[in-house]
Amino acid sequence: MENGIIIENMKSTDWEQIREIYIEGIHTGNATFDTEAPEWGGWDNKYLPECRLVAREGDAVLGWAALLPTSSRAAYAGVAELSIYLRASAAGKGLGTRLMQALIEESEADGFWTLQSGIFPENETSIRLHKRAGFREIGVRQRVGKLNGAWRDVVMLERRSTVVGVD
Repeated sequence: MENGIIIENMKSTDWEQIREIYIEGIHTGNATFDTEAPEWGGWDNKYLPECRLVAREGDAVLGWAALLPTSSRAAYAGVAELSIYLRASAAGKGLGTRLMQALIEESEADGFWTLQSGIFPENETSIRLHKRAGFREIGVRQRVGKLNGAWRDVVMLERRSTVVGVD
């Protein structure tokens, strides 16, 4: 615990606050191609059951991080896509770094050897956070999708574990 903030496993009862944080991200226009937040069932089915973390201060969820599968193929069982979101009011306090590090540690404990993220180039804060956590830029998917009628690029980043899958 640091400054009264703990990082712990997400609970289903955290959903409404997680959804609020996701909606904040949607409203920035630089966090996701989604234009609406899903309901719990859709979100729960989309994300892996392991490696779901929240940063909590008292009863308030300040941020969350979770993993999505990248493929159903067995060869990719140790590869996952990372999502990390913070409340705007929690930004700039080192919370993203703590949450990212905790998710990396948990993912390695669960056997993941590669984490990847796709980030809009305009989201410079998230790109810096990822690079500080050991992610490297592997390319840019140009005009990969439209958001609100405008084509958007996505910077692709990945982090290879130094403890899992090193054989």
